Amino acid sequence: MSESKIEISGKEIECFEIPLGDVNLVFAKTDDGLIGCGAFDVIALEKFSYAAAKVRPSGNSVKDVEDLLNGEIALANRFAKDKGITEGMSGREAIEKLI
Repeated sequence: MSESKIEISGKEIECFEIPLGDVNLVFAKTDDGLIGCGAFDVIALEKFSYAAAKVRPSGNSVKDVEDLLNGEIALANRFAKDKGITEGMSGREAIEKLI
């Protein structure tokens, strides 16, 4: 597992990359929610009132945090939408809505 922190708009974002065989489980989180790769069930997280959005990669899969930030939001739950996250925006734009 790889854990890192990045700074966006002056705020610290926690990022995680967890190897699962040939793919990685990748997500970035703040105190207000997360954006993650396609493996995340963002609708299930909605049941816990947790803002979450799923990222569609620009390539075959989300391999790392850079892919996550450059990908496109494919699905956002109700709580993420309430924070201004919409399908089609970049992962970077979405995580900025959660800080």
